[in-house]
Amino acid sequence: MSNKTPMVPESERQLDQLKWEVAEELHLDDDIQERGFANMTTREVGQIGGNMVKKMVAFAEEQMGKGTDIKG
Repeated sequence: MSNKTPMVPESERQLDQLKWEVAEELHLDDDIQERGFANMTTREVGQIGGNMVKKMVAFAEEQMGKGTDIKG
């Protein structure tokens, strides 16, 4: 399995949405629209990915704190 393939295929749309949300927060969304993700620097892409992970961990911790199943 490619590491670009989400473990839960249905989550791909939500991951893309999160990627754009984080890019907006980092003020990189305009750069992405101009240059595309393929032409972003490693640093820029790393900032987006790192912040996505932080948000996903925070979400999982919140769900575990509520005692609910992470899937929903």
